[in-house]
Amino acid sequence: MTIREAQEEMRRVYVDGAIGPFVSGAIWLASAALASAGSRTPAVLALVLGGVFIFPIGLLVLRVLGRPTAVRKENPLSFLAMQVAFTIPLAIPLILAATQHRSEWFYSGFLIVVGAHYLPFVTLYGLPHYAIAGVLMVAAGVALPSLRPGEFALGGWVGGGLLVALGVALVLGRRARARHSP
Repeated sequence: MTIREAQEEMRRVYVDGAIGPFVSGAIWLASAALASAGSRTPAVLALVLGGVFIFPIGLLVLRVLGRPTAVRKENPLSFLAMQVAFTIPLAIPLILAATQHRSEWFYSGFLIVVGAHYLPFVTLYGLPHYAIAGVLMVAAGVALPSLRPGEFALGGWVGGGLLVALGVALVLGRRARARHSP
């Protein structure tokens, strides 16, 4: 199996990976709503614990849509997907430690980690959308604490918005490719 064939299978099975950003975006937006209501601890828990369910919810959505939920065992990119998935939980202790120092670094830390986590998706799916989203998320994570010091909830809204926008861009890109394929 070539890399191109492996990427095509990843795109076909996982709908260009679009389900993940939609599920993740919904979790971020729910967390941001809690943060905006002044509930910081529930907001933190919503994002951290909700993040655990992104992949299982994504698989459930694929099943509901009647789609396959796994690539073939021969696909070498399935291992990359698993490795990339573990980068976020491994960074959570660092984000929480930074948050104890300055609470507004919570969403910024997640923006940076999730954005960096999306960069290998360029190889995983063969789609530039992930590079653009990754760079925008990292840039927002770096910029927000300086631009809006002391602001807690804004990063959650920005992250949720960027994730939903990524999902929309992936779906639109998929439709455009389908229209132009023979």
